[in-house]
Amino acid sequence: MEALLSKAKDIRTIEEAEVLLYSYTNSNSKIISDALSLSKEAHRGQVRKSGEPYIIHPILVATITALISADETMVAAALMHDVVEDTDYTIEELESLFNEDVAFLVEGLTKIEVIRDEELIPSSSNQKLISSALTFRKMLLSSIKDVRILVVKLCDRLHNMTTLDALSPEKQLRISEETMVVYAPIAHRLGISQLKNRLEDLSFYYIYPHAYQEIDDYIVGNRQNLQLKLNTFVQRIEELMFQNGFKDIKFEVFGRVKHYYSMYQKMQRKGIGIDEILDLIAIRILVKDDIECYQVLGLLHINFKPIISRFKDYVTLPKENGYSTIHTTLFDDDGIIEAQIRTFDMHRTAEYGIAAHWRYKSGRENPKPVNLEWLESLQYQNESIEEFYALAKGDLFSDDISVYSPAGDHYTLPRDSVALDFAYTVHSEIGEKAKSALINKQKSMLLTTLKNGDVIRILTDEKATVHCSWLDTVKTSKAKEGIKSACKQKIKACNRLCAVNIFAQLLNLSTYDIKNMFDSCIDKEMAFKLTSNRQIYKTVLDRFIESDFWIDDFIYPKEFTQEHFKFITNHSIESIEFDYCCHPKIGDQIVAFYQDGKVTIHHKLCRQAYKLMEAHNGMIFVAWVNEKSYRYQLIISLQNRKGILADLLHKLAMLDLNVLSIELGIQSSEKAEFCKIEVETKEQNSKKLKDKLGKKFKLVDMISLNDAYNNK
Repeated sequence: MEALLSKAKDIRTIEEAEVLLYSYTNSNSKIISDALSLSKEAHRGQVRKSGEPYIIHPILVATITALISADETMVAAALMHDVVEDTDYTIEELESLFNEDVAFLVEGLTKIEVIRDEELIPSSSNQKLISSALTFRKMLLSSIKDVRILVVKLCDRLHNMTTLDALSPEKQLRISEETMVVYAPIAHRLGISQLKNRLEDLSFYYIYPHAYQEIDDYIVGNRQNLQLKLNTFVQRIEELMFQNGFKDIKFEVFGRVKHYYSMYQKMQRKGIGIDEILDLIAIRILVKDDIECYQVLGLLHINFKPIISRFKDYVTLPKENGYSTIHTTLFDDDGIIEAQIRTFDMHRTAEYGIAAHWRYKSGRENPKPVNLEWLESLQYQNESIEEFYALAKGDLFSDDISVYSPAGDHYTLPRDSVALDFAYTVHSEIGEKAKSALINKQKSMLLTTLKNGDVIRILTDEKATVHCSWLDTVKTSKAKEGIKSACKQKIKACNRLCAVNIFAQLLNLSTYDIKNMFDSCIDKEMAFKLTSNRQIYKTVLDRFIESDFWIDDFIYPKEFTQEHFKFITNHSIESIEFDYCCHPKIGDQIVAFYQDGKVTIHHKLCRQAYKLMEAHNGMIFVAWVNEKSYRYQLIISLQNRKGILADLLHKLAMLDLNVLSIELGIQSSEKAEFCKIEVETKEQNSKKLKDKLGKKFKLVDMISLNDAYNNK
């Protein structure tokens, strides 16, 4: 790969690019020849930002693809990957000129619709995450039917990364950030280290230029010493193997300096400088058979002192992406060296991942390549694109550990996973009922961090409770989704109980009567949310006043503040206290229980509070007085009809938005065409608020005013 990229960087003409392509492909291949001819014709006259003919880019992308895989269909698709998007050719035309398989790959590459250089959002923009996440999801969804789409797209991005010098610093940073968090993780999960390592190092160069320069200066300054150390150690290993039965057996030993971004990660993880990293170099030993891997391992451990805590056996237990190698770290006279032992076949898989063993014959009906279950599992059900991105990125871009069930079943989890992650990985029901764990036969808490090789047994209980605070500790998307779902259901159950208890206390009626009133209430599901929304509270109460259940001597409740809280009740409050069982902070969701003038505050998700709710203890409406509010300016398009403004204000109130000012754009004396509204809300998540508004109004724009007010 290094040799190819080095040659590609110096290419300036179409003829040079073609020579390089055919040095990696079959020059007699009709499909590649025809795809090249069509691409050259389609892109005729187009140039890149660097000024060179555009066709050079798809030719070099096809060359990288050919290095990764011998599949000629992929190479042809790489040659034409921009034809449909940038020229007048259609997918139907490509299918008629080539075949359905080629057309399918080109269509998948076109659908990803990665943002063009000139349209890239600035790195400092809040939209950066959303655009990357959308690209990410499109890549995954486009690739579930045929993962070859992903491989070609990665090759496309790699070549783009080698030509970033032609772009502005802002675009270099933006593209590099997206590459680091979108493309490199996918290459990692596909097991294509040839792409992953180079995508990471190229991105690292632009994102952290000073850190990159520090590492580069050190490696260049010590290159001779590092190379001498490698040469000496490689020679010692070769002599050792010759002396111990490998004289007539095919093997290969070579060394390398680790890639820069992996060094940077180690520096950050351990808080050390480049000169403090002990294992900057590594050797690889390639042999023919699996059993020979263990013979070599024995030789190394007998002749060198190993660091057992860093020993990993991915031959017996390969990673999900097919990676299979024995890792061991050894003490040498001159320091520490990492050794990797694998077969020649394992080496091809480690370098080229899923593409190393491609077995496509014709069409898409052939068996799907192995180890792609992770790809199909990344279809999260979140409405929020940011949540999707966070979960998928967490699943994709993490170092792995291997753990086991007592029966010996093997599970791969992200580094720093806890026992609860393991429980949800085994089965969602196990996660929901998990109470504690036995880790290596020692009783442990569910939030105990797991280590490589741990044997875990999960102890369950039908009455086990999921704690919402666990959400920030678990690492896997399955655990996060399970906890979120359980917490949503728990909050919904609390809200229903609270609503009934609050109105039973307010109206001095039985909870049976109150439940009947709620059942007859319009939008009863909305009514149950009154515990956290003052407007819904008042709206439901006014509807109850009009019902047949009404009491003549009823005293309408007042809204007032006392100490740190805002209450709505028709009872007097003599004292306010917190119970010992929970410790809510300002801003947490809270509930208030009332008895004989005494108010007791609990966290809404407190277990003791839930028991009190189920027992139908008296409750009153409570909210924090000093809860932080956020201001936004909304521009909303309105229909031209009478009463629309009143309807608008009512809906804003139901969303618990306090209207601070309103400015109308008038079309006639009675009909408003649009309006500009300034609102105040407790909702901190602007994306969530925008989604809510978008379901009720035609929202033209929403602008945060927080910074403006903070500067006053």
